[in-house]
Amino acid sequence: MIEVRPGGRRRIDRVLDPGYVQGLGELSLNQLRERRDEAAQEETDLSYLRRLLHARIDIVRAEQQRRSTGGQSSIVEQLATILSDNALRPARGLGRHQALEPSRAGEHRRQAEALVGNSDLTDVGVLSDDKLIEILRDYGDEEVSVSTRRREVQAVVDLFNSEIAARYRDRTASVDDLLAAERAREDG
Repeated sequence: MIEVRPGGRRRIDRVLDPGYVQGLGELSLNQLRERRDEAAQEETDLSYLRRLLHARIDIVRAEQQRRSTGGQSSIVEQLATILSDNALRPARGLGRHQALEPSRAGEHRRQAEALVGNSDLTDVGVLSDDKLIEILRDYGDEEVSVSTRRREVQAVVDLFNSEIAARYRDRTASVDDLLAAERAREDG
């Protein structure tokens, strides 16, 4: 489960701290963008972890399906189909275009793998039916936790985007200033 630790040093602890979004009107446009970008990176990382969990859930479910129908082909032989079916299925939840790459891919992969303890999902065919049920339950619980935190982070991103948009709408911020800042950053 993804816990948020008040006063913690991790990015998720900062982003989901209630103080992170307080006093948005007093923050500079640059500060708003920095916080929004930090929250967006956390959302990207949570989305990546969620996709890892979905892939593992799909593998376990495919093995359960194979056993219930008496299928002969191994999960390894079906892996490309299993994972591509997941990619082609309609998105669930608040899907958003992710322009960022996960910043902690290895950490999330280890977290997903740790859920099954010493069991190795590279050969789900050797696991007992009870172990598959246990793994599926653990992955499902973790997916719910990750999805909940992801929605919370998305709400934070939305608050920053709303404040930024309001400043442009109210003409307290200008696109010309944004372009000049971007040019200065590229030149410097």
